[in-house]
Amino acid sequence: MFAWSTVCGERPAVMGIVNVTPDSFSDGGRYLDPEMATAHGMALAAAGADVLDVGGESTRPGADPVSEAEELRRVLPVVERLSADAGTPVSIDTRKAAVAAAALDAGATIVNDVAAGSDPDMFDVVGRAGAGLVVMHMRGEPRTMQAAPQYADVVAEVGDFLVERLEGARAAGIDAGSLCADPGLGFGKTAAHNLALLSRLSELVERVEVPVLVGPSRKSFITKVLGDDVAARDDGTLATAVWSIDHGARIVRVHEVAATVDALRLLAVMYALDAEAVA
Repeated sequence: MFAWSTVCGERPAVMGIVNVTPDSFSDGGRYLDPEMATAHGMALAAAGADVLDVGGESTRPGADPVSEAEELRRVLPVVERLSADAGTPVSIDTRKAAVAAAALDAGATIVNDVAAGSDPDMFDVVGRAGAGLVVMHMRGEPRTMQAAPQYADVVAEVGDFLVERLEGARAAGIDAGSLCADPGLGFGKTAAHNLALLSRLSELVERVEVPVLVGPSRKSFITKVLGDDVAARDDGTLATAVWSIDHGARIVRVHEVAATVDALRLLAVMYALDAEAVA
């Protein structure tokens, strides 16, 4: 049975993004070929990724869904190869229980579900496999989620949702140690909502009582502060990743793994969590 304590128990973890899609907002099309996606995942593992997150359906704002068959065609060869050769746990980023089941059979050990179990079979699939599960908050669905999202208190409402979905997962038989929560930066939230979630992240961490994953990588809220170019997005991602870990998150999901691993190593030294690193 998968337990998050194996990857983010003593130190925080870095989840590397492997998008096998033509239309993801940052790297769509770059790794659509399974061989290229596999090579990218292997490079992320070599750079220090603790988990490799493989996805075959873009969930960027405005994205159209893809069929189950197409998603499976994209991800299964990559999941199978990385699970066998990368030496690190593999996560399947999907909203579909059937895709999750096939990926788990192919060697994945975690399901990263941006829809938090909206597929009624998802919790059963994860529970039967003894897999890890990330439940994420999303307002609406990718095609429409950025159409004027509103909250009275985004931190409280996201917390309410995550607690409810985690309770549902436990009731379905998923072990508490296999669960992780993601506030869903950029998923049905304005820049102000995202910044509020980060500013008050410690409140959310305390409330959900499972490891929290934060996925800030290259998202548009960063451009509202730093401007819209690749360097600014990566600089902002790195700052947000360090902030998130410093405020209680245990996993960060990023494109640029090597820089994030280095930054978190330095943060650990500053907190005297890894004294041997400066011996």
